[in-house]
Amino acid sequence: MFEYGKRLKAAGATAFLLAALAACGGGGGHAGGSPSPDPVHGLKDTTRHVSRQTTRATRPHLVKRCTTGTHQVRHSSRSGSGRHRRTRTWYTTERYQDCHKVRSGTETYRRETRPERWCVRLDDVNGNRRQDDVWYRVDRLDYNRVLDADDRTRVQFVPLYPDTGC
Repeated sequence: MFEYGKRLKAAGATAFLLAALAACGGGGGHAGGSPSPDPVHGLKDTTRHVSRQTTRATRPHLVKRCTTGTHQVRHSSRSGSGRHRRTRTWYTTERYQDCHKVRSGTETYRRETRPERWCVRLDDVNGNRRQDDVWYRVDRLDYNRVLDADDRTRVQFVPLYPDTGC
């Protein structure tokens, strides 16, 4: 009984710790599962929107094809005991269906060759006057907010990827 109580206390403490971490954002996670980068600030230099690019492509078209069949199943039952033991055997026919995907020609679809990106270039990044013309990829909402700001205005956002060009 004493061992059970210790385990119960440990489980309760673990549950409490996990709840506290979740409440504080300790489970952290940005798109892709990595922790979100720190916010950056600087003077708006310019913005760039890179549109999505697609092309037509073909791939095999797969269809579900099923074949049906039957097979004999043997059944037996035993009765009696000792010298009077008897086994009775009979057969039944059972149906089965075997399905698999088979290639049947090709189909066309739109394949993405370049994803859509929104980028912002900053000067005086994080107050460092020597750090100019740094590109950051941002989400669409941050891009629109920075786009509406006047040139050379101080802006702040959380980049999708830290210190990546565009």
